[in-house]
Amino acid sequence: MATLLDSAAPAESAPSSAPGIFDALAQQPADPLLSVIGAFRSDPRPEKIDLGVGVFRTESGDTPVFRAMKAAERRLLETQATKAYLGPEGDIGFFEALRPVLFGAADPRERVFGLQTPGGTGALRLAAELVALARPGARVFVGTPTWPNHPPILKKTGLEQVSYRHFDPETQAVCFDEVLAALETAGAGDVALLQVCCHNPTGADFARDQWKEIARILGRRGVLPLLDLAYQGLGEGLDADAAGVRIVLEQVPAALIAYSCDKNFGLYRERTGALFGVAANGEGARVAHSNVLAIARAAWSMPPDHGAAAARVILEDPALAADWRAELASMRDRIVSMRELLGTIDPAFAPLTRQHGMFSTLPLSPEQVLRLREEFAVYMPNSGRINVAGLTRANVEPFVRAVKSVM
Repeated sequence: MATLLDSAAPAESAPSSAPGIFDALAQQPADPLLSVIGAFRSDPRPEKIDLGVGVFRTESGDTPVFRAMKAAERRLLETQATKAYLGPEGDIGFFEALRPVLFGAADPRERVFGLQTPGGTGALRLAAELVALARPGARVFVGTPTWPNHPPILKKTGLEQVSYRHFDPETQAVCFDEVLAALETAGAGDVALLQVCCHNPTGADFARDQWKEIARILGRRGVLPLLDLAYQGLGEGLDADAAGVRIVLEQVPAALIAYSCDKNFGLYRERTGALFGVAANGEGARVAHSNVLAIARAAWSMPPDHGAAAARVILEDPALAADWRAELASMRDRIVSMRELLGTIDPAFAPLTRQHGMFSTLPLSPEQVLRLREEFAVYMPNSGRINVAGLTRANVEPFVRAVKSVM
């Protein structure tokens, strides 16, 4: 006698031979930097030099956890009472504690809105989504070369990109006339994506007077600045590295700032960042804030807490904040010393002493980069971008000799 369960049992059938939902997808190319990382790891030569991975390294090749970060994490372990959700805004104490580091005395007060994000990448994506929502079809002016993840982020949000030349690898300098000429073609409602300091991948930053010229153009033409600040403190100092933000805000009514704590707090794997927005007035800030919250809720719901909580503990404690600043200064000094040593060893590298931060881009072809890997065990992306922090007093001379050999 058949039972109800028998009649409800589905009949077995062979898998369908029809095209699957994923069959229309195309294979995506691997990240070229990941292949460089893999090749370096498998290279048995003891003298190999890794200048590809974009992390700070000590003279011994380590990427340490900050002393202040260790102390803050111990405090969290002892005092944090819950792991309950914080909400899409994340750790508001972290956001507020970061404000004076970013704005200094130039804080726009009630005109500021924003929230914690999953790293600087999350902040950039959120900013792009907000622009696409507010100004469908807006053009984003981007200097080249730029951080390789900038174009894909903008493309995913449907924003049109207008490229211009930021850097000349032969002179190792900013193409400032071309920057100004490009921005003069931008119109009201367009966006200018500008790296504030320690330009990735070139290290070629704008000087204060150049920032003033840029700010005047942005203000006069009604262009929205999208300022990417991922390395504050690793260039010339915390205040000096934020000068571009503060100068621009003197000339424009609104701006977006994508902030990363990955480098200056050593929180690479904790994905800790923030999006700061400045509106023309308090009401505009409240409306914009409601929109970024809605976008964030649909994207990642709540940001990860641990890194932001630890950074907040540091920034709210004067002793920990002082220790963080001191260690950050020592990291900056090490990067500067490697740049100076390059210029001392060979005058051809002297232009790198005028650049800032961890990165520089050498005028090397992909074929020359390949020779550096195969013949000298020197690893970098095909673009010629090097992480200066990967150099040490022991390997800088072999590096210079290798580069000179392939040029």
